[in-house]
Amino acid sequence: MEKEILISSYDVINDTFVGKIDGKNGYCANYTISEGIFLSIDKNNMPTSVLVDNASVVFNVSKRFLENSNVKIGIDCDSICLYFKMFIENVEICSVKCKNNFGIPNINFEIDSNY
Repeated sequence: MEKEILISSYDVINDTFVGKIDGKNGYCANYTISEGIFLSIDKNNMPTSVLVDNASVVFNVSKRFLENSNVKIGIDCDSICLYFKMFIENVEICSVKCKNNFGIPNINFEIDSNY
C-alpha cells in the first residue's frame, strides 16, 4: 500500500471538503465518482485531490464533525472498479464503489492527515 500525507480543509459556510495529497499541484482531469464527490488525477492518472460539495449532506454527518482534522482516505483501483473510502476519527463516513472509467492504474493508496 502506498501512503501519502493528506492536507484537508473544510469550509463550513460553503459545506465543501477538500483533501489534497501533500506535494501534488494541479490536475489534468476531474471526475465525478459519486454524487457530490470529485476525484482529480494528474497526467499519470494518479489521484491528486478530492473535493466534496455539500459534504455534510453527501456524508450524512454534522458540519462540526467535518471540521475534524483527523481524516484518512483510501483509494483502491483495478482495471474494473475504483473503491473510495473516507474516515474521520477512524469512523467510516463514506464508501463508494464505481466503474474505473478514468484510466487510473491498479493502485492501493492511503492518504492520511496523521501520516
